[in-house]
Amino acid sequence: MIKSSIGIAVIATLVGVSGCASKAETIGTASGAALGAAVSNGGTVGTLGGAMVGYGMGRAYETHNR
Repeated sequence: MIKSSIGIAVIATLVGVSGCASKAETIGTASGAALGAAVSNGGTVGTLGGAMVGYGMGRAYETHNR
């Protein structure tokens, strides 16, 4: 299960990078995916949910710190 979680985290990060995301959004996505994977014990839904929340947090950070 850990290998699939790492794979999902990598894919989420690549999606963030390929969408021309800012550095804060990319870091938020990767961190959220890692945290979601840890909390959900490697679950796909938890990992992707964490990535989405992390992306949102990175976007909010970017908006408030321009």
